[in-house]
Amino acid sequence: MDRATFACSTAFFHDYSSSSQGAFCLPGGHVDFIEKVESFTYSDFFRDYLIPNHPCIFSAKFTEDWGSRRSWVSWDGKPNFDYLLQKFGEAVVPVANCDVKEYNSNPKEQLPFKEYIKYWKEYIKNDYRSSRGCLYLKDWHLSRAFPEQDVYTTPVYFSSDWLNEYWDAVAVDDYRFVYMGPKGSWTPFHADVFRSYSWSANICGRKKWLLYPAGQEEYLKDCHGNLPFDVTAPSLQDRSVYPRYNQSQPPVEIVQEAGEIVFIPSGWHHQVYNLEDTISINHNWVNGCNVAIMWCFLQDELAAVQREINEWKDPMDDWHLQCQLIMKSCTGIDYKEFYNFLKVIAENRISVLENGLDDEASAKNTPKAAISTLGMLHAVFDLKRTVKVLTSLSANEDFKKLDLTSLSPPPEALLHHLKAAIDTALL
Repeated sequence: MDRATFACSTAFFHDYSSSSQGAFCLPGGHVDFIEKVESFTYSDFFRDYLIPNHPCIFSAKFTEDWGSRRSWVSWDGKPNFDYLLQKFGEAVVPVANCDVKEYNSNPKEQLPFKEYIKYWKEYIKNDYRSSRGCLYLKDWHLSRAFPEQDVYTTPVYFSSDWLNEYWDAVAVDDYRFVYMGPKGSWTPFHADVFRSYSWSANICGRKKWLLYPAGQEEYLKDCHGNLPFDVTAPSLQDRSVYPRYNQSQPPVEIVQEAGEIVFIPSGWHHQVYNLEDTISINHNWVNGCNVAIMWCFLQDELAAVQREINEWKDPMDDWHLQCQLIMKSCTGIDYKEFYNFLKVIAENRISVLENGLDDEASAKNTPKAAISTLGMLHAVFDLKRTVKVLTSLSANEDFKKLDLTSLSPPPEALLHHLKAAIDTALL
């Protein structure tokens, strides 16, 4: 797709209303295909896909220099099992059974990587059948386990990544994954963690995606308010079980080829199939464009927990704290950690605005270097979006009922610092 370079200006980082996100219909299910690396800028992506929350596909040219595309793939386009075993044979990996439903997901187990590859090779030889079922290696934190490996480089379009910036800072987790699976492996219907964006790059193989714009999932719920496990199941046609299914739009369908990257917008539910033996790199990420959606998601999750244990509200002295603990066990974060998340993101940007980059930071692959690459106006945009969400969090009644004395700095002080940094930067 040929596009003129969109000049980065103050108007470009205009404080768009978050209410526009997800509120659109793709004409005929069309998804833009971005062909040329040299004519597609970060500004193009920000304007046309991040802010309006539209999906798109990047051509294989955007990944052709990745180490994994050279080394992990055999001459015939299939996974290079010998190379993978040589590099990662002793690793232990998470593996899901696609043939079994457990609650609303596939059950997982931990297997030695060499055992999984042995299974995969036998599965292929047996015409993609096995008494063990269809096993899918999912959510492997390979980058964290093998940081020295030349696997891939995150494209600049996805570099404003607050989730991984924060979780790297606290050294607890990350949201960078490798998926590997045989033809026929699949991921059930879901939306991504915290209603984040995701990007997924095929190292080899092909995937089929079924995408539903944010909000469409409401029409797919059953009479009890539950989402389907498999959005293609014939049972969805039963109006006594799924009374609003006939009001839903057909899904947007994407067939993703080897080397291509799919960008999944925030809050879009999707279901994914491997059409061939496939390996992919996947990131979940949040930034200033969708952090308000993450905050709305957390409020909805807490409200759901409160409804579930409402009968214990009066006899339980620490009911509000218990609700936070349950929410964190379900989602991975509570309100106080969300505050710390916003604080880390804000302080990194304030530091760059106030102090610039030292030579050591600019030479490394650090969050501050990424902030500098995207420019000072982007840092200001991030801070403005953080101010909006932090203001809402500080005024939230459930947040105010928590013991906030451990938060440093206090929310009011952080907000004051943020606003002062924005005003100074815009002088």
